[in-house]
Amino acid sequence: MILSSSVDWADVEPGSVLMGSDNRSVLFGGVGPKHEVVIKYPFRISIRPVSLEEADRMIESSEVEIASESEWELAHSRGLLFAEEGSTEALADTAQDYWGKACDGRPHRGRGQTPDVLRVWLKGNPSRRLQFPGQGSSSSKVRLVIRDLSGWAEEPPRVPSSRNSLRILKEEVVICLLFGVIPSFVWAFFNASEGYIREAWLNLVFGGVFIGTLSQLFWRPRQPTWFVGSGMMSTNRVK
Repeated sequence: MILSSSVDWADVEPGSVLMGSDNRSVLFGGVGPKHEVVIKYPFRISIRPVSLEEADRMIESSEVEIASESEWELAHSRGLLFAEEGSTEALADTAQDYWGKACDGRPHRGRGQTPDVLRVWLKGNPSRRLQFPGQGSSSSKVRLVIRDLSGWAEEPPRVPSSRNSLRILKEEVVICLLFGVIPSFVWAFFNASEGYIREAWLNLVFGGVFIGTLSQLFWRPRQPTWFVGSGMMSTNRVK
């Protein structure tokens, strides 16, 4: 195996890491769902991102590959990764969220036209960024990995393919009632003129629904966190 002498590598032992966000609010939430990834193989990862030109040469002549986001997160959680201020690096994953993701360390790739997953380093802190085709030039650097792995399992533990739409619908109905519709009628009962509720009840309902929906900007109940256990995913940690 031919490796470039200009690339420094860090050894990463097997382990687990939590990824994603359980916050569904528009302003403060993140990419979900929050989930555990268990990587059972050791690997080496480039301490700093590598230029595309050098990465292409190494990938062609060795067992080097572009790191997955899960491998990146595990290595970063152990303080092994560094990059220049303002630099952008590409990972092997191409997916907008984590639904349907295999949680064994492999890259997560969505169906259809999906964005590339990038990491942007600002003030020493890397943040996740998505780049769809046609949005501009892609990253000029990538993070490389060398895996001590014979192959991926055919049936890995996976996050469910989609969120529980029925549960979310019930939550939205309750939120609109408690934070929008009911307060609107209470306000009208104590402050509006006599007969206003009877004549304008539909406006009160729609106004309450609007307020309840608008609250999504700032708050929503946190969604479940998915853990790996007994070869499957569960919202309860299985030891």
